[in-house]
Amino acid sequence: MNNNKALANWLNTHIDGCDGQYQLEKFATGQSNPSFLLQCGGQQFVLRRKPPGELLASAHAVDREYRLISALRHTDVPVPQALALCTDDSVIGSMFYVMSYEPGDILWDPALPDAETALRPAYYHSLIGALATLHDVDYESVGLQDFGRPGNYFERQLTRWHKQYQASQTTELPAMDSLIAWLQRNMPPDDGASSIIHGDYRLDNVMFHKGSPQIRAVLDWELATLGHPMADLAYYLMALRLPDEGEIRGLQGKNLKDLNIPEEAELIDLYCQQRQLASPRHWNFYMAFCFFRLAAILQGVYKRGLDGNASNERALRMGELVAPLAEMGLASVD
Repeated sequence: MNNNKALANWLNTHIDGCDGQYQLEKFATGQSNPSFLLQCGGQQFVLRRKPPGELLASAHAVDREYRLISALRHTDVPVPQALALCTDDSVIGSMFYVMSYEPGDILWDPALPDAETALRPAYYHSLIGALATLHDVDYESVGLQDFGRPGNYFERQLTRWHKQYQASQTTELPAMDSLIAWLQRNMPPDDGASSIIHGDYRLDNVMFHKGSPQIRAVLDWELATLGHPMADLAYYLMALRLPDEGEIRGLQGKNLKDLNIPEEAELIDLYCQQRQLASPRHWNFYMAFCFFRLAAILQGVYKRGLDGNASNERALRMGELVAPLAEMGLASVD
């Protein structure tokens, strides 16, 4: 996309300080919406685009991301600054937006090998604190009352991701079928809880200040919606149950005490204390649902890789993870 006159003109019009010259460098990570470091007018930004090619309906809605981080900018949730949205596909071939570049540390391994041992609990506490802060945002007061449908979140999401999974399915997976059937049979009654949820809240979707457990920005809001806050909490805490192998980074089988990393129950309690909530009643369901949802997402990534639409080569290895994740989901309810 370098040397694109249409993009240069758009940047000059919409981004203060751009002077007709720009440079784009694709970030190596990211499976869904490709992101680029944008250098223009002596400044650095991030350009995030919808991937080209034929895509599943409702997927990769970068305009929703842009709207959300714009709304959250004036809350206590740390997010990049949304600068401009382009809905004209003719500029670079798909919709995109530009946001501030937030330098710092992105950590990939939940064992936190590069962090001081004494500071590791603080990283986990910061992540729980930011998540609780997000879930406490009054979404109506920031203009996001129509960002999703409150109520019956798990039932609706199970239906949605089941359909997405079927649309991208490439082979029969009995474990996935069994997990879907269990979730359908054990759907808890709706308790009315509704918040802005991130949808992909994990360690490597957060930018920390350099060398510090303080969070600079929460990133990658593509899957955000209005939904049940326990879906976010369970998804984040899956890292404590996931194995550390292949494309998956998790803490399964590791001694958390030796690593000085908090246990799952401690982090649930911390979250509930910050939000003044009782302990969750249907935790096994929430966890099983998150394993299913992640498996369905990765199946979609894999299918896009087969079709040539995924944003990096790792997508082609994602298909190997779907069945193991479904099996872990089933194990979480035994």
